[in-house]
Amino acid sequence: MLSTTTTIILTGLQGQKGEIQTDMTGGIPGIEIIGLPDASVKEAKERIKSSIRNSGIEFPSRKFIINLAPADTKKEGASYDLPMAIGILVSMGELNSQQITNKVFIGELSLEGKIRKVIGILPICIEARKLGIQTIIVPKENQKEASIVPGIEVIGVENLNELIYLLNHPEEAKSLSTKWEQIQNQTKPSELDFSEIKGQEYVKRALEIAAAGGHNCLLLGSPGSGKTMLARRLPSILPELTFEEALEITKIHSVAGKLSPEEAIITSRPFRSPHHTITPASLLGGGKNPKPGEISLAHFGVLFLDELPEFSKSTLETLRTPIEDGFITISRVYSSYTYPCQCMLIASMNPCPCGYYGSSEGKCHCTKLAIQNYLGKISGPLLDRIDLHIEVKPVTYEKLDNKEKPESSEEIRKRVNKAREIQRKRYQNSSIHCNAELYPKEIEKYCYLDKTSRELLRQAFERLGLSARAYSRILKVARTIADLAEKENIEIEHIAEAIGYRNLDKKYELEQGGK
Repeated sequence: MLSTTTTIILTGLQGQKGEIQTDMTGGIPGIEIIGLPDASVKEAKERIKSSIRNSGIEFPSRKFIINLAPADTKKEGASYDLPMAIGILVSMGELNSQQITNKVFIGELSLEGKIRKVIGILPICIEARKLGIQTIIVPKENQKEASIVPGIEVIGVENLNELIYLLNHPEEAKSLSTKWEQIQNQTKPSELDFSEIKGQEYVKRALEIAAAGGHNCLLLGSPGSGKTMLARRLPSILPELTFEEALEITKIHSVAGKLSPEEAIITSRPFRSPHHTITPASLLGGGKNPKPGEISLAHFGVLFLDELPEFSKSTLETLRTPIEDGFITISRVYSSYTYPCQCMLIASMNPCPCGYYGSSEGKCHCTKLAIQNYLGKISGPLLDRIDLHIEVKPVTYEKLDNKEKPESSEEIRKRVNKAREIQRKRYQNSSIHCNAELYPKEIEKYCYLDKTSRELLRQAFERLGLSARAYSRILKVARTIADLAEKENIEIEHIAEAIGYRNLDKKYELEQGGK
């Protein structure tokens, strides 16, 4: 008897409808799986046989041929266990084809018949909804994550016996639906707050601009000046996530297997801070079955690279293209995987190996060659892609001893939210989320300068020896500063402030390649 079970084939974040065709026929008893399965899919035949037997169902001494269609798409992972088992049960007559119509089955089987959680359940549910599937059967541990997708019935099951019972008694199946508003209201505020930092008003202002426009930022200063402390508090002033943004972030973390069973959806912007020993594959994504890297896990959030020159130069150079494009594509023989990575790159570094080059707080003991080698790890093209270059100076005793409480993250975040709302309305008919994503055509349209501002920018361009990319970055930052001031057009004070965030490399005479 031939049966057909529906599933979703996931490649990266993209899904497509898959059919599990099962035929019970004569021949040597066993299960044969065809349709470009990987090793974990081929091993499923032993899990399926044991789980059916240990669920109290006699497994017949017959041959089962299982075809995973479409046959030209590689099938990876253990999520096909459950739909293949259902196909066999229909072929055996334990279930009928009407009970599995317009349903998608996803799950890994254990030998005793339990249904284990799988990764990537959220993008699978989203794709099932697009295909018009009414019901999706998922492992109980995945039900909360799947329930955030509206417009589809999500049923969680713990074992094969429970699933068979619910298919025979559909009226007793309990679907779970989770509303975004309910979860959003339960989000806990960040424990880190800018009110804990005294002084550093200039750096706080720069980080506020970065948060308001989604700009990349480099913090450069001597040890103990507060670079890491400031960077780690940046998420507390980032704008609240929209449902669409939260869904996209959660999809990436779901595919990477980073979600806990208690999480239905990620409600706060990610902050990723990898160690400087990280490999390019871990940073960008990769592996035999490519998974998202740190840059994609930071999507719509912050990728913080502390002690930037300590990262290998080859690793840093791989960031150039994805930072510019906002996505990373990983190619393999049978398929390619594309993951989004629209994140803010925040980096911190000392000006030299000992940390006191150019500082009035301590004497530098490094040789000129040591300083050049240290700073030379940060190439000109990479530095060009960082919008704001901020000098972080040590805090004076008077600032530390001041009893006046600094401005809180909540107060700063209100201004950031207001600026982001202006941008959201401005770019509502495009794919742009914030000023940092503007393309040359949009820069020309939305970053108009009057004659005085153009002259100031021309002088800065010639004096600082800026590149064309740096020119466009200044305009984007100026646009954000104008939005924070709630001005429709960029004015001369906005362009002057933006220029002030681009001249740090000249002060420290950074020895980048190509400069």
